[in-house]
Amino acid sequence: MDYKKYIASVPDFPIEGILFRDITPLMADGKAFQSACEELKDFATEIGTEVIVGPESRGFIFGCPIAYHLGIGFIPVRKPNKLPRETISVSYQLEYGENTLCIHKDAIKPGQKVLIIDDLLATGGTIKATIALVEKLGGVVAGLGFLIELSDLGGRQLLKNYKIKTLITY
Repeated sequence: MDYKKYIASVPDFPIEGILFRDITPLMADGKAFQSACEELKDFATEIGTEVIVGPESRGFIFGCPIAYHLGIGFIPVRKPNKLPRETISVSYQLEYGENTLCIHKDAIKPGQKVLIIDDLLATGGTIKATIALVEKLGGVVAGLGFLIELSDLGGRQLLKNYKIKTLITY
């Protein structure tokens, strides 16, 4: 399926000079959304995924239906003070500042094969931090799945030691 026809390009959002790739038209089309989830589900099966991890919030949109379909768990990665039990956290640099991500301390069993799912691979910072959380807990990152990759931003190079599946490349 040509997923690009379901992605809206929005110039100067959220700031001037940025071309935002809006995934909501794809999500609104049942067949396109189902097809994208099916492709990522096939990748999850191929790499022997035991649990899916997704950073908030768009990682939830694709990760949850895939986990449901496979009959495996989904683990959310969230910003500080959003998870109710004991967490571990990782801070990482953004272009202008810093961000922190958290995961429940007991979310992943040592040796468990994890697929990290998100909507977009850009610079790779969010996913690199998510990988750090999974690996701190003893999980094995079996692969990374994305709807969109912005290849000019170099995220794939940062994540070159992992299997990566993307459905759209810009």
